[in-house]
Amino acid sequence: TSLYLLKSFCHSQRASDDYIALTSGMTPIKHMKINRAFMIGYLATAWMLTRTQVVYAQDFPDIAGASAQLNTSRSEQEEDARVKKLEKYLTSLNSPLVDNAEDFVKYADIYGYGDNWSMVAAIAGVESTFGKRVPKNSYNAWGWGIPTGKQSGIGFETWEEGIATVSKGLKENYMDRGATNLASIGRIYAPPSHTWAGNVQYFMNEIEQTSVEPELSL
Repeated sequence: TSLYLLKSFCHSQRASDDYIALTSGMTPIKHMKINRAFMIGYLATAWMLTRTQVVYAQDFPDIAGASAQLNTSRSEQEEDARVKKLEKYLTSLNSPLVDNAEDFVKYADIYGYGDNWSMVAAIAGVESTFGKRVPKNSYNAWGWGIPTGKQSGIGFETWEEGIATVSKGLKENYMDRGATNLASIGRIYAPPSHTWAGNVQYFMNEIEQTSVEPELSL
């Protein structure tokens, strides 16, 4: 394109070169050489700048895409902080549930617990000292399906299965049916206890207030 413009310019300038030369006292050939030399340099510079812009476009990817990636990473870090808080808290209590901290957060998100993401873990604290006092090989840290006064009931194959089942059951059988706070859940979950809801809230506060150091990424 640049070479085409240069040729077109040179041909179109011949008539005007002759006229300017006659009025200025220059010979047409000398004036035309000066005029064309100037335009050759100008168009060559423009061509080089165009090439430079192409290189820059290749070297630097879309900024909007880069920003979206940064926002995604920031969101993941915020969610990961919940896992780290729970891991740290369960580790301090020597809980067998420590390796399942991520499962508590995952199923809380799946079933829409929102700010109450620590509730299922806190119930395990009230019912079994965070999994340390359960029927043998039951993986049932919540007293789930175990009638009051009985020592056994529903058993799970793994801790994760228990977390998933309790998270789903609380959402569908309690919260979705109008038990929208700990007091109303407790009246169904652990009658006739008047302390259950307060104890669950205590553990939720403990978990959520656990401090963790943010990770620095290079």
